[in-house]
Amino acid sequence: MAGPYKEKRSQRCSVKPALDLTDDLKLPVNTMEVLKRRYLLKDARQNIIETPAELFRRVAHSIAEAENNFKSKLSATDVEETFEQMMAKLEFLPNSPTLMNAGTSLGQLSACFVLPIRDCMEGIFEALGNMAKIHQSGGGTGFSFSSLRPKSDIVESTKGRASGPVSFMTIFDQATGVIVQGGRRRGANMGILRCDHPDIVEFIEAKMRDTAFSNFNLSVGATDRFIQAVKRNTNFSLLNPRTGKVVEKVKAGGLFDVIVNAAWRTGDPGLVFLDEINRRNPTPELGQIEATNPCGELPLLPFESCNLASINLAKMVRNGRVNWRRLEKTIHWAVRFLDDVIEVNNFPLEQTRQITLANRKIGLGVMGFADMLIKLAIAYNSPQAVGLARKLMRFIHRQSLAASAALAKQRGVFPNFKRSVHARDNLRLRNATVNTIAPTGTISIIAGCSSSIEPLFAISFVRNVLSGAKLFETNALFEQAAKKAGIYNKSLLSEIARKGSLQNIGAIPQDLKQVFVTAFDVKPREHLAIQSAFQKYTDNAVSKTINLPANATVDDVRDIYLTAHKLKCKGITVYRYGSKAGQVLTLPDADDAAASGGEVVTAGAEFSGGCPTSLCVF
Repeated sequence: MAGPYKEKRSQRCSVKPALDLTDDLKLPVNTMEVLKRRYLLKDARQNIIETPAELFRRVAHSIAEAENNFKSKLSATDVEETFEQMMAKLEFLPNSPTLMNAGTSLGQLSACFVLPIRDCMEGIFEALGNMAKIHQSGGGTGFSFSSLRPKSDIVESTKGRASGPVSFMTIFDQATGVIVQGGRRRGANMGILRCDHPDIVEFIEAKMRDTAFSNFNLSVGATDRFIQAVKRNTNFSLLNPRTGKVVEKVKAGGLFDVIVNAAWRTGDPGLVFLDEINRRNPTPELGQIEATNPCGELPLLPFESCNLASINLAKMVRNGRVNWRRLEKTIHWAVRFLDDVIEVNNFPLEQTRQITLANRKIGLGVMGFADMLIKLAIAYNSPQAVGLARKLMRFIHRQSLAASAALAKQRGVFPNFKRSVHARDNLRLRNATVNTIAPTGTISIIAGCSSSIEPLFAISFVRNVLSGAKLFETNALFEQAAKKAGIYNKSLLSEIARKGSLQNIGAIPQDLKQVFVTAFDVKPREHLAIQSAFQKYTDNAVSKTINLPANATVDDVRDIYLTAHKLKCKGITVYRYGSKAGQVLTLPDADDAAASGGEVVTAGAEFSGGCPTSLCVF
């Protein structure tokens, strides 16, 4: 490490005794627990050997080394200092693999990968081996299994019968379950099968058993043709991918019923809208996009990877207004950071290195949107919130493009530029894509803000800390507002934790009820409106969970899926409360909530909102 890194290590010394580690940034206890478990470096005996501030210095120093590859008015030391300050002030954080691996011998910094699977035994097990390498390095993987021949199809070499894509998915799932990523977490996958594959029903129902495919999110690759057939309830052809011939014709409406029933029961499958994704494909000459990363926000070509980061919007409000100048400055530095990540990244596969360097895709997103709305006194479930989302993401996208264009002048365009849609538009960019809305997971816990573009999941709740302890937490913005209104007391916080919402608590003023809404206070169409507003100005995709109460119906899911397609979302995921085993958010039962001392809202150590499973921690 360079001199400034070593010098600053000796200057930081405030200690959190309960955790037996140094907290030099005054972070909450659970944040320190997450850092201790996932991010802070350890020695061979598993002793923590760095502080949170040193973590950010390590990352900043490693990424800023890329600056030495280019001529610039800025020195690598100046850039390193800015990168460190952005992270230390919790204004910006990169994806987990960058925080974990930058400046280490592993050096793999990307969260998102898509791997192809060839329809032969060698191709399937090559993909399995590639997946293992990526998971071991800290990344998540997405697959389209659509090229695999259907169950009972002839295998020419042996004259036997194929076992079908779902059976091979089982092998990928089991392998994921035994690979621990650097001793810190298990991997995650996205499995996609086209809607016209003959084994589509088996795929749709693959997660009906609680323990099945626990390391996979599943999505049906839906085409415009399929959605139109659903609306008309006409016949829809299932095609053998090996021959291209029609195997069977089914009623599209009936097939869609199977999808929405499974999603209502288990949360899977979601949908990815393949035609919308490929209409927005920046490099169509290089091929069609068939798969995404584990949470659906990164549609990628075979072997592509992408590194992500998020700006903390809660830090972009000043005196009740959006601080557009501060946001602009942060965007430009964030784009530079992500482009530098590509330079210093240690790619786990040679094919990934080649195509990632050729396209240089990055995914700058946001977190803390719900906090921003609260600071602006805007209700999440209001037209004003949708309008702000649209205005905000339009600004972020334009500034991200401007930052990428500025880098292109200094460093050159991405190598596949001439084969991209940007060449047609004469928009000379350093990066084929610039924006992604990811489920920020643990990085929003580190930043102390709401997750991604999700609403708050609770106001007051009990968190099950990684060490086994239980912490009572209250949203800091609500604490401030309640104290200002003169209603803050422990009894009120307990009542909120038992009821899970402010809406039926008489002691709380109406203006606070309007602003401090939680996920289940927001109607499905209101969730979708926010997702659609962000998607309009996001060149990659948006990962968002449409939270549904336990009493939501199958028709509710059907409406959400069809509306998402109409609104030009690239994908859609629902979660009906109680539909997944091992969910990390538990709401009190209505009868318990009415009783004094009853059950309270409980959240897992790493839950920050949105995705209710451990597959969204990237």
